[in-house]
Amino acid sequence: MNPDSALRPGLGNLSPAATRESQGVLRRDRPGTTPASGHLTKQQFVYTTLRNSIIRCELAPGSRLVIDDIAQRLRVSIIPVREALRLLQSEGLVVSVAHVGATVAPVSRTSIADVFTTMEGLELVATREAAQKAGPSDVEVLAELVGEMDRALDAGSPQRWAELNTRFHLSISRLADLSLLQEMIQRVFDYWDRVRRYYFRDVLIHRTRIAQAEHHILLDQIARRDLVHIEQTVRQHNQGALAAYVSYLEARDVDQGEPEA
Repeated sequence: MNPDSALRPGLGNLSPAATRESQGVLRRDRPGTTPASGHLTKQQFVYTTLRNSIIRCELAPGSRLVIDDIAQRLRVSIIPVREALRLLQSEGLVVSVAHVGATVAPVSRTSIADVFTTMEGLELVATREAAQKAGPSDVEVLAELVGEMDRALDAGSPQRWAELNTRFHLSISRLADLSLLQEMIQRVFDYWDRVRRYYFRDVLIHRTRIAQAEHHILLDQIARRDLVHIEQTVRQHNQGALAAYVSYLEARDVDQGEPEA
């Protein structure tokens, strides 16, 4: 693979200021973070830039991450690039391939199962807590998001629906008012964002109506504090999504004649 293909065009023009404006992928516990000033170290700049590009599938699974090329494009030395790649490898977003080097991790069947299984467990806790703590105004905010999602589907805008879907689920996690839980859910949703972008036309676009019906059910259960049925709905929601991805991958494997890990 040509090293120049490892990064999307224009990446070298990104600045730390532009990166700070991107959605919150930089965690407070990353080494060298200075949240009080909002300043990004060179390592954080490289880390955030690469992480955003991987999550958004601008850096496709399997893309080579050539250290010298990245350093040149981002106008930094190779040291912060190496440090950033180590962090991304610890998150499972980058893998080291023998005789190739660092590459963007694949979106495999195992990684998809990991995302939805973890998300199910976290959302069971978050949604139960949110239902017990949510007031009428909180439920109204969730209802407005569900209404916007309905309108997005009616307008034929599944991408907009997917963005609102993330906002809806993260809004529920915020109502739980458990900071560690919220941070964990945010991280899992980052991984899900990558999965849904990569398989958007093949899987997610065909599940939107089913998922939206489940959102309406979940909203009603939160409003009524129906804790027993909330658990059933959350499990159904995540397991149904996982089953859709697995079904697609199995059908694709049959067509290609090759199993995927």
